[in-house]
Amino acid sequence: MSFFPGKDPTAGKPVESDAIAHVIAPRTVDLGDFAVRRALPSAQTRMVGPFIFFDHFGPAVFRSGQGIDVRPHPHIGLSTVTYLFDGEIVHRDSLGTAAPIRPGEINLMTAGRGIVHSERTGPELRATGSPIHGLQMWVALPAAKEEMEPGFAHHATSDFNTVTDNGTSVRVVIGDLYGARSPVATASETIFADVRLKAGSTLPLDAGHEERALYILAGEVEIAGDRHGANRLLVLRPGDALSVRALADSHLVIVGGAPMDGPRHIWWNFVSSRKERIEQAKADWKAGHFQKVPGDEIEFIPLPEK
Repeated sequence: MSFFPGKDPTAGKPVESDAIAHVIAPRTVDLGDFAVRRALPSAQTRMVGPFIFFDHFGPAVFRSGQGIDVRPHPHIGLSTVTYLFDGEIVHRDSLGTAAPIRPGEINLMTAGRGIVHSERTGPELRATGSPIHGLQMWVALPAAKEEMEPGFAHHATSDFNTVTDNGTSVRVVIGDLYGARSPVATASETIFADVRLKAGSTLPLDAGHEERALYILAGEVEIAGDRHGANRLLVLRPGDALSVRALADSHLVIVGGAPMDGPRHIWWNFVSSRKERIEQAKADWKAGHFQKVPGDEIEFIPLPEK
């Protein structure tokens, strides 16, 4: 999903803490019914581990007759990670998948050599109106796997382990954190966790994963004496262990993993280590060479002019 053709997010306030490399203030676009905040890629940080794209959408409530309508569009060279806090989105793709995603579940769609998908509000919720709040993130594939076969995996809330301790709650959605491991299979070392902190609680973060970032969804936290509020991506310095103290009840996510094996080019919905591969994907979409999405064959998003 790519709700809008985003420009780079901007830098936040200067950072005094040695623990944080960058504070990224997402670029926010109001789409009328809901807002989308894009934190990656940014001018300061193109990637965190394999994460090359980070959108936070909502929270919002659709009125009756309204909803999300992301028409069929293509991807190559990446996996999309969709995670909801509220609402529902129906995913369809060119593999024949038709699956709703609900809060606490995860959709992992691997584009590889090429896939097409759409994301829409289902007819029942469109008729009544519904809330929406969630994240969509893209992880780049290792160069050796960029042309792998496309695939789709859905995991229910019951598939994930949650670690709790003294006012902290960490749901390990992807990867290995705090002694808990997710069943989600990824092409490279990747971490993603959904964290809730009670006011006054502390979350330790070790340096076991080389690249890490925190995105604050709600509340306020303190790291090494600096306070950070909602809707900021805090990119942490590699190799540093630190503690996150909640100054209020807070909700955040941890993302990161191993550094990617070289730079990546990103244009529209395409990611690749090779510029010429993106040019090929552009030509293929324009010529109609990608497969269609069963059940959503009529509409599509045209190739952008720029």
